[in-house]
Order: sequence, then C-alpha cells, then structure tokens
Amino acid sequence: MSTRKIFRMASFALLLAIALPASSAVVSSDPLKTTGTEKTENARAQVLMQRLEEIKAMDKSELTRLEKKALRNEVRDIKKEAKEIKGGVYLSVGAIIIVILLLILLL
Repeated sequence: MSTRKIFRMASFALLLAIALPASSAVVSSDPLKTTGTEKTENARAQVLMQRLEEIKAMDKSELTRLEKKALRNEVRDIKKEAKEIKGGVYLSVGAIIIVILLLILLL
C-alpha cells in the first residue's frame, strides 16, 4: 500500500470517529414510553408555541412603542427557550478545525 492510501484511510477513520458519536441518538425500544422530563419539556414547548401564536394574532397597531418592544423581547426569549428545549448536535471548535483540515488535505 502506498503512503497516500494509508493517509486517506487514516483520515477517513478519524472523520468517522468524530462524526459518528455526534450523530448517534438514543433509540427507545418502546416509543410510547416517555420520561417525566420529556413530558414536562413537551408541555412547556406547547405553552411557548401557544403564546407565540397569541402574539402573532394580536392587533399590534394600538400598542405603544414600549409595549411593542416588550413583545419583541418576549418573542426573542421564547424562541431562545424553545431552542434550548429542542436541543441539538454541538461540535467543538477542535472537531470543526480537524474536519476542515481533513477536507483540505483530501481535496
């Protein structure tokens, strides 16, 4: 095997080692089972979405400037909280740099 092939395989293995743990998810055997925290998070998310719908349906033409500003801040806070509830996949800066370097080297 040439050095180039070994380097490609090693970089591919490193890429898989970084990418697979970030994309793996816990799969429950019974989809009907939910924990208490999931129920409370889902309930909180529904309350937040209902409040957003209420704000969208409001007649904002009669509100004062300060009331509009307070509504904007409330919408911003609700969206931040909804993002936190939703969660997501986060990559560290080191992982991103390694992926970029691997892409540069391979291409």
